[in-house]
Amino acid sequence: MRRPLASKLVNLSLPLLTRLDPERAHDLGLVAARWLRPLWPTESVSAALGLRCLGLPFAHPVGLAAGFDKNADSLDALGAMGFSHVEVGTVTPRPQPGNPKPRMFRLRAQGALVNRMGFNNLGVDHLVARLATSRYRGVRGVSIGKNADTPLERAEDDYLACLRKVYEHADYVAVNVSSPNTARLRELQGRDGLERIVGALLEERRGLAARFGKRVPLLVKVAPDLDGAQISALAAQLKALQVDGVIATNTSSDLSAFTGQLPANPSGGLSGTPLHARSVAVIARLRAALGPEFPIIGVGGIVDAASAAASLAAGANLIQVYTGFAYQGPALIEAILRSLAADYGVGAPGASTRQP
Repeated sequence: MRRPLASKLVNLSLPLLTRLDPERAHDLGLVAARWLRPLWPTESVSAALGLRCLGLPFAHPVGLAAGFDKNADSLDALGAMGFSHVEVGTVTPRPQPGNPKPRMFRLRAQGALVNRMGFNNLGVDHLVARLATSRYRGVRGVSIGKNADTPLERAEDDYLACLRKVYEHADYVAVNVSSPNTARLRELQGRDGLERIVGALLEERRGLAARFGKRVPLLVKVAPDLDGAQISALAAQLKALQVDGVIATNTSSDLSAFTGQLPANPSGGLSGTPLHARSVAVIARLRAALGPEFPIIGVGGIVDAASAAASLAAGANLIQVYTGFAYQGPALIEAILRSLAADYGVGAPGASTRQP
């Protein structure tokens, strides 16, 4: 794959951005991506890497995880870098500032990030307006959540409000019940919470599908901090609810290995290289429990071609990057796609033509 001028400029800027506060660098990186958008050429990817999943066509397995572009402000620019799908959000019904700063920390030596952002976003109306004007023709996922001040017992109201507004413009919707940065949110992964939230969303989708003439897949994003019994129970419930797919995994709340390397009273979610083994283990357990046809998007610690191949080999149909992309920029996408193209059929077992 020929490296375009825009990619070279991004790679040159990365050393400067990584000297800044992580959140500031992230925001500036999104601005730079929008500014460089006209310089990205339209490049073709080997048709051999194409696949169908969730009833949707993907140019290849590699996408961008939620959290990078929370408001869909940079969707076209990020899509131009070569992702087959971009998941925007997590979005909430009302705008909210998120948790106090500082709330993003680098663990550079470990190839990791810790964030406690707290669903900071401009609200679902802003995101929908951006989606309505976007020209990105890849697969567009939208991650939805609840506002921090919405009581847990009324959480379904927030998820339903988001679903109704994003439905027309989304190719799939991800239900985020696994972020560690909104108080008590992970309780919704339990049997009662999941049935209440997802059951209400599935019922609402019936009417929305009739109204808009399309059936938008619903996926659930799960945490990596689940034991074997919890994963088995979760898998059984996902099948019983007839959810369309699962995203494995969100960030980890286990920061015990980094004592002394983070600010006082550390909290938040760990992403990047240290998460990969845990994410792969969850993917493998889910695949074993869910069977060969159930769509799985693998995310967590995919920082090079080898980790991408490992997540696919564990059972993921699609993969998403975040921290590796934050550190390496579009060079990461290029490296993974080159490897998949060179080793197609062995290194890319997720590239199935099945339509689950």
